[in-house]
Amino acid sequence: MKLKIGDKVLVTAGKDKGKKSEIIAVFPAEDKVLVKDVNLYFKHVKPMMDRAGEKVRRERPMSVAKVAILNDKDQADRVAFKVTADGKKERIFKKTGQVIKTEKVATAKKK
Repeated sequence: MKLKIGDKVLVTAGKDKGKKSEIIAVFPAEDKVLVKDVNLYFKHVKPMMDRAGEKVRRERPMSVAKVAILNDKDQADRVAFKVTADGKKERIFKKTGQVIKTEKVATAKKK
């Protein structure tokens, strides 16, 4: 998968089209990503014991095809891979050719 946790993306389809946010979880087996504050829905939680029932807003995973990564100039771009001279694989932006900076991010917890 070409997208990673922490990448800034632009939503290109759906009810939140045009929103800019960042990826908080990646699901490569399903080809989906979880984007912060995008594709929200209400989860109805039943009352249990002494806790009252409530409606909780959560993000739903969305298809990778509905998001585009944003480059340094804040434009929608695509990702390519380049092998360096020492044999390491890097992600680069197709429009600008710059290397995508990746920071070490802890993996998301499963719900």
